[in-house]
Amino acid sequence: MLSPCSTSTKALFNCVVIIGYVWPEPNSSAAGSRMMQLINFFKKNTQRIVFASPAQHSIHREDLPALGVEEHSITLNCDSFDLWLNDISPDAVIFDRFMMEEQFGWRVEQQCPDCIRILNTEDLHSLRSARELRLKKAIKAGDDFDHNFDDFSALYQTMAQTDICQREIAAIMRSDLSIMISSFEIAFLKEIFKVPEHILMHLPFMLENSSSDSKQLSFDDREHFVTIGNFRHQPNWDCVRYLKMTLWPLIRKALPQAQLHIYGAYPAKKVTDLHNPKQGFYIQGWAENAHQVLANAKVCLAPIRFGAGIKGKFTDAMQTATPIVTTPVGSEAMHQNYEWPGAEHFESQALADSAVALFTDEQQWQAASDKGQIIINQLYNKDKLEAHLQHTIFALKNNLQQSRLDNFSGLMLRHHHHKSTQYMSQWIAAKNSHSVN
Repeated sequence: MLSPCSTSTKALFNCVVIIGYVWPEPNSSAAGSRMMQLINFFKKNTQRIVFASPAQHSIHREDLPALGVEEHSITLNCDSFDLWLNDISPDAVIFDRFMMEEQFGWRVEQQCPDCIRILNTEDLHSLRSARELRLKKAIKAGDDFDHNFDDFSALYQTMAQTDICQREIAAIMRSDLSIMISSFEIAFLKEIFKVPEHILMHLPFMLENSSSDSKQLSFDDREHFVTIGNFRHQPNWDCVRYLKMTLWPLIRKALPQAQLHIYGAYPAKKVTDLHNPKQGFYIQGWAENAHQVLANAKVCLAPIRFGAGIKGKFTDAMQTATPIVTTPVGSEAMHQNYEWPGAEHFESQALADSAVALFTDEQQWQAASDKGQIIINQLYNKDKLEAHLQHTIFALKNNLQQSRLDNFSGLMLRHHHHKSTQYMSQWIAAKNSHSVN
């Protein structure tokens, strides 16, 4: 049996367990790509990796065993998880999204109290939900956007009393470390929710460097506008609807022959019904290779009106030297003090004008393309970010008990939540066992 808290000099850990909300689909969503980045990091720093999930297997999921990652299906509210985890005895458990910490955090602590518990947030779900509510109010009031999308106080007023916010912040507080993809979200959590700084880590996408070379297609060799995103993600669906009803007609008025090709996994009928070649509006469905789709496009067009985290479609576009037209919501926390590689506006006509200019003006297009390359290399450098992650985990590993004591609110939340969740889960497990018998 592997022992917890390995002191091996060859790796950070003997064994890491990742509890996934879903099985990773790197070609379907940014969340899937992000998970594979973390898996690849832990492969280099861990002797054994096990990916476990209560979700059903999906058709686009990554072949983890082929990468040397073990797979294990787990069941909610079942004591079989306890026996399995105790047998593995991991050094660290990564919860993929706060719902998995809620379900399994108390079991992990009970079976492996010295195991490091890391929460991979993907993005702040409660922030995304609050922004969706605020957008609906703005639309009802006659505006296409919530112009105060980044107002900490206004967001808190919308979020604080919601169930999802209280649950998510509590999961962050209970964890030894929460990996945050957005610098905006870290500032928000620290300033408004008073989350201790030492349990938060900013870790954007960890990407290979990009370079402007002959491999990138030129302005003349590219065609069409493109947007891409998993249709199960509500901000992507809202974006497509806004394109269809408002923005695309403005662009087609200036460019009557222009085409917009929309890619994304799991398009429902309401999505495919928008397909209209006469309007140059093409619903293409799942893309096997998002990089190839964006590399062939002239402009990435994604006017995102609400959301959280950072956007994988935009780092993909930067890596393929494709200019981006979006909103300040879409570009949030993605470029720091560097110039955005394209245009970012709230107003519909300004978005349309910028999209047309980038599509038709080679000089503007090239300048935007070059800016994207700089941002990728400066802010998303895989080697630097992996070294930062390794250093952070190593420091936590060597100071775990003190780190927990320095987060007394987390200790209280763990005590009360784990007891209530434990009793409820045990009651469900006993009920299920009785039903079977």
